[in-house]
Amino acid sequence: MALLEVNDLSTHFFTREGEVRAVDGVTFSVERGKTLGIVGESGCGKSVTALSIMGLIPRPPAKIVAGSVVFDGQDLTKLPEKRLEDLRGREIAMIFQDPMTSLNPTLTIGLQITETIRRHYDVSKQDARKKAIELLEEVRVPRAANRLDDYPHRFSGGMRQRVMIAIALSCDPKLLIADEPTTALDVTVQASVLDLLDDLRHEHDMAMIIITHDMGVVAEAADDIVVMYAGQIVEHAGVQELFDRPEHPYTEALLGALPQLEGEGIREGRLTAIPGRPPDLINPPPACRFAPRCPYANENDTCTTHMPELREIRPNHWVRSAHPVSEREGSRLGTEVPV
Repeated sequence: MALLEVNDLSTHFFTREGEVRAVDGVTFSVERGKTLGIVGESGCGKSVTALSIMGLIPRPPAKIVAGSVVFDGQDLTKLPEKRLEDLRGREIAMIFQDPMTSLNPTLTIGLQITETIRRHYDVSKQDARKKAIELLEEVRVPRAANRLDDYPHRFSGGMRQRVMIAIALSCDPKLLIADEPTTALDVTVQASVLDLLDDLRHEHDMAMIIITHDMGVVAEAADDIVVMYAGQIVEHAGVQELFDRPEHPYTEALLGALPQLEGEGIREGRLTAIPGRPPDLINPPPACRFAPRCPYANENDTCTTHMPELREIRPNHWVRSAHPVSEREGSRLGTEVPV
């Protein structure tokens, strides 16, 4: 049985301009000890999906209008706020996008870790401080005991991210959601943070969701991948399957935009870009939302008149497309862009 089951989740924002369908009928599950990667362009609904799971969407203007989020057998969308507060941090934890803005600049690192521990456990300040030191050591912060009384500005970006991970792990959660955990970090720091998260997942036997726009991140860290576009899932498969046999034109274009190594250097040639821009989610197209940008769609095509269903094209490989790669010949990605 999956630890987390998201079923037909729809989260809308009610604004003066209209109803924004930020998340529209999203379904996926995460098993214990596994990592799910959620990828897509900015604004596709990745972070809103995570905030909906956590019960942290701003109300108003946001509202979960349909679907369920079943965590360890209980539907989080039906729980009272007090129960959600008890679950957050203790059983489900989240690492937010920017550690500098997520950490309170006026409080020491130690206070920010211990307040989470003492919120969920009946322990003394001394025991909470001891636990905080152990957590900083676990996430490989050098001289942890000496750094506990430092303020966030005294830490580098990579070290601040490790502090955020320590806070998230402070109550040994069953599920960890990492929203863009490597944003604004250089490549070597990114790799060390991803390695750390993977090690901690195994040590704590956690389930994990990694949200990112970087296909390289999920290639390294995830077991399964969900590709989102304009509030919907357009493809869902195991990581190796998706990279070896992408089926949706959007996934194909995302992979075509990745630089690839050939031999000992970067492959010569051109990267590809996706022409156009995502649709307005107040008035999204009634048919396939990627159709206006898709090189395979035409005016007389069913994908411009009907919404494709998310269907299983191979075992455990789901795609929402009238033109999956395996059902057509050739491949035409987006506009070429010089490397």
